[in-house]
Amino acid sequence: MSILSLKSFAEINEKIKQRRAVVVTAEEITEIVAEKGTAQAAKEVDVVTTGTFGPMCSSGVWLNFGHSEPPIRMTKVWLNDVPAYAGVAAVDAYLGATELTESGSLEYGGAHVIEELIAGKQVKLRAISYGTDCYPRTEIATYISKEIINEA
Repeated sequence: MSILSLKSFAEINEKIKQRRAVVVTAEEITEIVAEKGTAQAAKEVDVVTTGTFGPMCSSGVWLNFGHSEPPIRMTKVWLNDVPAYAGVAAVDAYLGATELTESGSLEYGGAHVIEELIAGKQVKLRAISYGTDCYPRTEIATYISKEIINEA
C-alpha cells in the first residue's frame, strides 16, 4: 500500500475542521520517521508545516523617524548596522528585509530589524548627512522603537 493512499485530502481537511488533525513541524517529522518509520509516521501525522523565517527580496518597511533638533536630512541610514535606503525625504528610509549588516554576515539583516521593531525592542538608528542651512545636523546616533518612531 502506498503512503499516498493512507489518507485523502478530504479526510485530512475534515480532521482539520474538527480540530483533530495531528500537526507537526518539518523538524519533528524527521524525528518521528527516524523513530517509527515512514509508514507509521504517515498513519499518525496529518499535516507537516514547513514555514520558515524567509523574507523575500521585495519585502521591507518604510520608516519615518520624525525630525531631530537640530534637524537632519538623512542621506545614509543604518538600523542596527543594517543599511537602509535614504534620500527619499529628510527623515524617511526604506529597510529591505534581505539587506545584510555592514559586516556582510548572513546571520543578521533587515528582516531581523523589522522583527525587533514589531516586537517593541529598541533598534540603534545611525544616520549621516552633508548638512544644509535648513538641515544643519550632519550625524545622529540614537535608539528608536515602534513606540517613539513617527510612522512605519
